[in-house]
Amino acid sequence: MKCLLLIDLQSGFCPGGNLAVPEGDDVIPVANRLMAKGGYDMIVASQDWHPADHGSFASSHPGRSPFEMGELKGKPQMLWPDHCVEHTDDAALHPALDVTRIDYIQKKGMDREVDSYSAFRDNDRTAHTGLADYLRQRGVTQIDIGGLATDYCVQASAIDAVEMLPGVRVRFIEDLSRGIAPETIAAAEEAMAAAGVTTVTEAEILREARQG
Repeated sequence: MKCLLLIDLQSGFCPGGNLAVPEGDDVIPVANRLMAKGGYDMIVASQDWHPADHGSFASSHPGRSPFEMGELKGKPQMLWPDHCVEHTDDAALHPALDVTRIDYIQKKGMDREVDSYSAFRDNDRTAHTGLADYLRQRGVTQIDIGGLATDYCVQASAIDAVEMLPGVRVRFIEDLSRGIAPETIAAAEEAMAAAGVTTVTEAEILREARQG
């Protein structure tokens, strides 16, 4: 049972969005091709879905600016621009993404008191989204992960997939992902590899699908 997990392919993380990842929209055609021809049994997407007063927003901390380090629940927290606020266009899945092929959408980041990079659990590692149980109950044996951004939500989701779904093969799709900066992208890829995540490309996946 092979699952494609698309991380946060939302307007807010693409050019023109409130927290745009450079070239973030370049991954949308890759996602569409993989959904159509990648041979997956299940396709899941995660979606940042923040309340308007989320504690990770700089606007929730008077006198603070986006991209400063702040604090949330006593722990260090990057303060972000307001982004992916629930029920806004910024939070919507990218309009060019073929959402008709998506079987399940996992919303995250809904608790204003804690940020949630991973599709599987909040950053304090205590509250789970339920995605691991959803995939386990359906007998998923392989998860291929890509999306936005490599050095934040993709990395966290891939490592959590390894930790929370023992025995499941987890792969990072390099060209289905974009990140913030070269040095943090490289660090994220090293961290994923150290956790047991292997790296693949769209071409490799499509070749596997053709070979059956």
